[in-house]
Amino acid sequence: MRAVDKMRMSVQSLLKRRLRTVLTILGVVIGIAAIVIMMALGEGMNRASMDMIEQYGGIRTVTVREGNNNAQTGTDGGKKGGDPLALKLSDETVEMIRGMEHVELASPVLEFQAVIKSGQYEASVWGGQGMELSALRDKNWKFKDGDFPKEGEPLKFIYGNQVLMDFRNSKTNQGYYDTGVMPDIDLMNSTLFTIFDTDAYYQSKNSSGAQLPEEIGEGEAPAAQPKKYIIPTAGVLQGGEDDYYEYSWSVYCDIEALKNQLKKVYKNKPIPGQPVKTNGSPYKKLYYNSIYVKVDEIDNVQPLQQMLSDMGYQADSDAEWISQMQEQSRAQQAMLGGIGAVALLVAAIGIANTMMMSIYERTKEIGVMKVLGCDLKDIRDLFLIEAAFIGFVGGVLGIGMSYGVCAIINAISKAQTAIIPLWLDPAALAFAVFVGMAAGFMPSKRAMALSPLAAIRNE
Repeated sequence: MRAVDKMRMSVQSLLKRRLRTVLTILGVVIGIAAIVIMMALGEGMNRASMDMIEQYGGIRTVTVREGNNNAQTGTDGGKKGGDPLALKLSDETVEMIRGMEHVELASPVLEFQAVIKSGQYEASVWGGQGMELSALRDKNWKFKDGDFPKEGEPLKFIYGNQVLMDFRNSKTNQGYYDTGVMPDIDLMNSTLFTIFDTDAYYQSKNSSGAQLPEEIGEGEAPAAQPKKYIIPTAGVLQGGEDDYYEYSWSVYCDIEALKNQLKKVYKNKPIPGQPVKTNGSPYKKLYYNSIYVKVDEIDNVQPLQQMLSDMGYQADSDAEWISQMQEQSRAQQAMLGGIGAVALLVAAIGIANTMMMSIYERTKEIGVMKVLGCDLKDIRDLFLIEAAFIGFVGGVLGIGMSYGVCAIINAISKAQTAIIPLWLDPAALAFAVFVGMAAGFMPSKRAMALSPLAAIRNE
């Protein structure tokens, strides 16, 4: 019997019992839709978790900090016993990490402190960061105003969306957290004065607080005010006062421009945060607070992190947290998929029942086909095709229904709460067909086992 004939006879048989066929297909529709929707909800939760991690540092990044100098291993793999600079982060360390396998990008990070003043407002910047422009651009930040600085430009700052909330009125000592009102400062266009020598600034501020001459000791003079620098704004990052991102509270800049500025400010004096010699004089080169490392694949993050840790450095990433979240996500998806599978199991029982009823109703027809010499495999195939057809139609309609339900869920939640990955559609359809054929297998075997004479005599 030709495959086309088998298909035609199977469809005709299903159409003769339209109501039963429709009800059986409906069970498959509900089962497949339940599985797809549950899996989509699990995928949505997983994506939301990954997006959150990406916003707060990235899923493929490793932060390297200097290690313990107590006889640790240096960058050349040898013992550096007690050398205070052994595991400091230098340009040589950055180049070494860049040459490691799976490293896509490595940028030094130099932190700085500053006081930024605008009129009567001022803000203390404790965690400003200078990075290579290639690393800053790699973060794909979006700007509310402005853009990244250009290569070779003098120092310009990039402000996070919540830095403005740190400005306080120097006269009233009140800011946003006291009044609930944003300071009247245009970070992009206002003239902003930056004081890098914060120690000198606070000393001068405390000294100037002595209003009576008798409060100043004999021979003492008020501390000199440190020099102010006008640092232009390159850009202000996107976000409102309630939006929290990796960059929200920080100030960023090009590390080369920052180094030039700090050398200009401190000249031959030690730069705060930098190591000094035993006599108190600074070293010629600068050492970094950390190194921002981006790895090519998420699976390579932990091995690289372990390798750097074995070398004596502190290496941190979100890899362990991500791994735990992914395990939880898989468990949630399995649980949600299991709930949907229960509905599909009920549908499979319905398919088996439909096939068994079809055999009882077509017993004489089966007997005639056997007497006429029809191959037993052809008889089996007829019932398997019917079952597969029910599974296929139910699968297609179930997938279509799941898209509609997911769209409603996302519209109500106003977020991508339910996401159907591309692989799920063909997998669900194949699963529906498989379940249909599995449910129809035993009835088809029963049809093959019927005695021809007994089938013909059956009324």
